Amino acid sequence: MATNSSANSAPRPLRGSAAVEALAAKRRRLRLWWTSATVVVVAAAVGLPVVLTGVGTSQASSGGGFQPSLPLQPLSTLGALSSPESPGSTGSEGVPVPAGPVLAPPMTTGQTVDNIQCSTGEQVAFHIHSHLTIFVNGIAQEVPAAVGIANPQAEATPQGPFIGAGSCFYWLHTHAADGIIHVESPVTATYHLGEFFDIWGVPLTPGQVGPATGSVTAFYNGQHWTGDPRDIPLNAHAQIQLDVGTPLISPESIGFPRGL
Repeated sequence: MATNSSANSAPRPLRGSAAVEALAAKRRRLRLWWTSATVVVVAAAVGLPVVLTGVGTSQASSGGGFQPSLPLQPLSTLGALSSPESPGSTGSEGVPVPAGPVLAPPMTTGQTVDNIQCSTGEQVAFHIHSHLTIFVNGIAQEVPAAVGIANPQAEATPQGPFIGAGSCFYWLHTHAADGIIHVESPVTATYHLGEFFDIWGVPLTPGQVGPATGSVTAFYNGQHWTGDPRDIPLNAHAQIQLDVGTPLISPESIGFPRGL
């Protein structure tokens, strides 16, 4: 007898306990969807922040859709900006190292700073990177390696030194003098530039960056940051620049190498 292949390949209806379990699973999924949707709607109605789990990386921390609006204005509000000089030679992380002087040496104590600990090992549950550029009166300044690393031990590479070890690592730290800020935290959170400077051990205010004093103009992802520079978020691949004094330098932008 000829067989009907399409009929044999069609899914058979579930019977007995299998059907009951499938229906129960569907109802559970619907209840979960409605609960999540209700939480989002209610939170939005009363102005509460919403954090959705199970997305891999918190969108609030990586510059995603749940981040509140930032105090940004177009560059045109600042008038004419000067072009930056050569970005410098490529360092051990594949990012240019400024040719200017070190702004200030790291002052790492190992004590908890702003509730950020210095852990014996690097924490990678939440791991992102930002880039910081600093100019003082138009001269590029170096953000030093080993900010946030106690008793740093340098490794020699063909592109320059890399801090690969230390007695403890703050959740915000630098491995090289290229301005890359490593955010390596045991929890997903939004950290800020002010916390990094506190770990660095130097001041950051609207009128001072480390030892350099004068009017501070901040840039964030190519726009003019009009708020307190301490509040700049260290989001994934954030491009941050601080200009102390004049001339104002057009904000730089780097390419983040693979792995950063």
